[in-house]
Amino acid sequence: MKISHVLLGLSLLGISLGAAEMVKIPGGEFMMGGKAPDAKPHKVKVSPFMMDKYEVTQGDYRAIAGENPSRFKGDNLPVERLRWNDCIRYCNMRSAKEGLKPCYDLETGKCDFSANGYRLPTEAEWEFACRAGSTKDLYNKGGMRKIGDAAWLRKNSQETTHKVGSKQPNAFGLYDMYGNVAEWCNDFYDANYYAKSPVQDPKGPEAGKKRVLRGGSWQDREKKISSFMRMSDDPATADICQGYDTYGFRCVKRIPAGK
Repeated sequence: MKISHVLLGLSLLGISLGAAEMVKIPGGEFMMGGKAPDAKPHKVKVSPFMMDKYEVTQGDYRAIAGENPSRFKGDNLPVERLRWNDCIRYCNMRSAKEGLKPCYDLETGKCDFSANGYRLPTEAEWEFACRAGSTKDLYNKGGMRKIGDAAWLRKNSQETTHKVGSKQPNAFGLYDMYGNVAEWCNDFYDANYYAKSPVQDPKGPEAGKKRVLRGGSWQDREKKISSFMRMSDDPATADICQGYDTYGFRCVKRIPAGK
């Protein structure tokens, strides 16, 4: 059988054939936060960046990392059962594969934001990208009444993840920013950080015990799904009872000069 025929067959089956698609996020100013004790609204300015259009899939993860730790198997399902440390290791491997400078020191977890490789989004980048210009708690039309149009959550997930991109995208063309799997961010979690956050490109606290997760998952009820709701867990030993098979991620990277 010709290779072209094999590739065509894989494409028809919906199996990923190439690098993860990214979306250019324009950057800008917005009010970050909302109606939660640890999410005091505050002004933030975010520089432009590139972000994965979809949550990293099992097919993409296995192609880079050589393994698939997920509970719910399927090449086009989001990869899950990942600790934060697993995600930054993938970011570095993906960077190296494309000849880019890795962002992370895997011993310390410190991120070099000047590197041109892949990394996890800052919490501010994630929320700006999620909102996509919306100033309400939810970006989707119809709000909570229509949340099932944009998200896989407890009421419609049948207790499993689903193929990425099978719900409505936000205004930036990003899929599954709500539900499916909660997404690890780069930042340490601090319930009081918003009160002291810098305006321009905040990167979170310098240190902490837990890292931020955003967006909620297939397991969450509607009250846990919003553009501002914050979660957190240990980066190295994610809680298998509270999450783990609900944790995934997507990558971001700098926009090359002149682009």
